Amino acid sequence: MGAENTILVQLLVKIAVIASMASIALRWSFAKRMLLRERRTLRQRLELGVLFGVVFASGSLVRLVLGYEAAEVGLEGALVSGLVGGYVPGLVAGGIISLPAALAPEHEWLAVPLLVGIGALGGLLRDMAPGPEEIWRFTPFFPFTISAWVFRVPTAESAFQMLLLFISIAVEFLRTSLAHAFEHRGWLFAPYAKADDASVLTIVLVYLSTLICISVTLKVWNNTRNEWKLEEQQRLLIEARLRNLAAQINPHFLFNTLNTIASLIRVDPPGARELVVKLSTILRRLLRQQDAFASLREEVNFIDDYLEIEQVRFGEKLHVRREFDPETHNAMVPSMLLQPLVENSIKHGLSPKVEGGTIWLRSARRGGRLQIEIEDDGVGVPEDVLPIVFQSGIGLSNVHERLSVLFGADFQMSLENRQGGGVRIRVQFPELHDALRPNAAAEPAPAETAV
Repeated sequence: MGAENTILVQLLVKIAVIASMASIALRWSFAKRMLLRERRTLRQRLELGVLFGVVFASGSLVRLVLGYEAAEVGLEGALVSGLVGGYVPGLVAGGIISLPAALAPEHEWLAVPLLVGIGALGGLLRDMAPGPEEIWRFTPFFPFTISAWVFRVPTAESAFQMLLLFISIAVEFLRTSLAHAFEHRGWLFAPYAKADDASVLTIVLVYLSTLICISVTLKVWNNTRNEWKLEEQQRLLIEARLRNLAAQINPHFLFNTLNTIASLIRVDPPGARELVVKLSTILRRLLRQQDAFASLREEVNFIDDYLEIEQVRFGEKLHVRREFDPETHNAMVPSMLLQPLVENSIKHGLSPKVEGGTIWLRSARRGGRLQIEIEDDGVGVPEDVLPIVFQSGIGLSNVHERLSVLFGADFQMSLENRQGGGVRIRVQFPELHDALRPNAAAEPAPAETAV
């Protein structure tokens, strides 16, 4: 009974070893991309086979160098490589896994054709699968697979799961039989193949460990695949929300500008034509803008074009003061962040004021965070509206929701009435920089102007 306990411990260690190897293989971003796609180029399949081969061959090296048989997972690794990657990764992985055994002083020559063939067999099984996800449904809880086949109406899916179960046992039987047949030559290693007095329990445990090692590897990779899929779906959902919010901004801005043009057509046709030209410049920039973030410098340049349009409406009544910290010009901010805030100040703060007014645009760094302020000396906001101001207007609510999507709870956005009249909007979020533009700091800062 003590021998069986020792064998059981070693087989449990073997399962832990292959689970660890499966996790190690996922540390490469390349493996992540390959496991998420079903179609791969020949080069990608070759690289995937090399990756699997190197990872699983490490177990053979440990067995040969340290003599610890529980580290040998080459047979399971070759089959899984073919199941997941197809013929080419299976063949390549099987060949690489077998190299340490073939080149060792014992020269386990049979390991090469055996593991290469098992890798190809995994590719054949992959092609036979009723669907691409059937490979990943193989479970270590094989009694459920058997019961589903025996007590329910057989289907192509359940038949394939039974086939995987049979093949997992058959490859271990093949290895053990070959190891026994060539025991005197030592051309192949198999767990306890040389133990003539191996009990039935020992044999069952060996076959069971092979089955579990194959299914556990698939489960480790599949669980990670599912996590990556959820992350990718979440990313796509966020991008879709951002695109939807951006689409809300652009028509809103276009509607207000077209109203201005319509009001000028009869009284000032040249001014209307000039406004159309400026609007086309802005629209071209909007059509080119696909990223969620832009530099503050680019946002300020966009605001310049926008304010030139508003200058046609307000003339000398509109004044703008820019007080940007030069160190913030290259900081990344959400695209179309400033325009809705400036538009809100003009529309709700300065338009109702007969004599017009001034808008202040400021930026500063505050302990690793970027702070942007839009301030005006307009008519202000009624106190009863302040608590719901971010839910009532298109522009402000849009900016608030986009910041929430991009930064979660790690941002602040506030609006308050300033002394002497007008409103101050303050936005603060983590300071970001574009790592792809290392020379951006050398660009000249936008000059301060008054409109």
